[in-house]
Amino acid sequence: MSEVSAPRYAGPLAGLPPQTDLSTDTAVFTEAYAVIPASTMRDIVTSFLPGWTGMRMWVIARPLSGFAETFSQYVVELQPGGGSAQPETDEGAQAAIFVTDGSVTLTIDGKTHELTPGGFAYIPAGMDWSVANGDQVSRFHWWRKRWQAVEGVEKPDVIIANERDIAPIPMPDTGGSWATTRFMDPTDMRHDMHITIVTLSPGGTIPFAETHVMEHGLFVIEGKAVYRLNRDWVEVGPGDFMWLRAFCPQCCYAGGPGNFRYLLYKDVNRHAPLWR
Repeated sequence: MSEVSAPRYAGPLAGLPPQTDLSTDTAVFTEAYAVIPASTMRDIVTSFLPGWTGMRMWVIARPLSGFAETFSQYVVELQPGGGSAQPETDEGAQAAIFVTDGSVTLTIDGKTHELTPGGFAYIPAGMDWSVANGDQVSRFHWWRKRWQAVEGVEKPDVIIANERDIAPIPMPDTGGSWATTRFMDPTDMRHDMHITIVTLSPGGTIPFAETHVMEHGLFVIEGKAVYRLNRDWVEVGPGDFMWLRAFCPQCCYAGGPGNFRYLLYKDVNRHAPLWR
């Protein structure tokens, strides 16, 4: 029996394209959605943060008034020995981390955890944590969202996991062609955001136009598909990012020849704010 190979996760291309390349690509920003293709995630658009060493990042989502307002999402790259003793400066911000390359050590409330590709961590708001890289370049996704407190509801616990240890859950009536790997328990009302991995096998579909209140960030880590965003059909592939505001219609067809997989963010389990 052959050994199952570890998953591979697409990320930014970095570098700069040659002067002979065409500037035409699938990048688009509309009132309902944005597509940030891998081809645009180059050195010239990276950002940096104070209090870090050996770090750069691609900011692929941030709250924008009138668009998607609940979260930010970064793709962080750490050089050997890089990291931060105080990554978060907002005591109200919770965090989720998903490692795609290398190996990083998270210290959360005094306990250390090594995350390798496929590794996930959820860090509650207000908790002390730090991150340190090993001896090779590492990359990870970092989601940030203000935790919405509710009277009588405690903050969630720390979560440390790896997607390889979590059985994907098939969606009903799909014959297993559409499944989700869930890092948070969807019945746990302490969580006001979910991070999941969605997997569609070749030819698998989301067969209706999902139109709902949750904002989304979708980062393609493997495969290709044609995705409907509002009224448009857009072809997406490894390293592409889709950013959807609330109620943007969405569905897709997985193109093959392998699985189509993406990291999914959504906000959940809270009242709609009425102060806007």
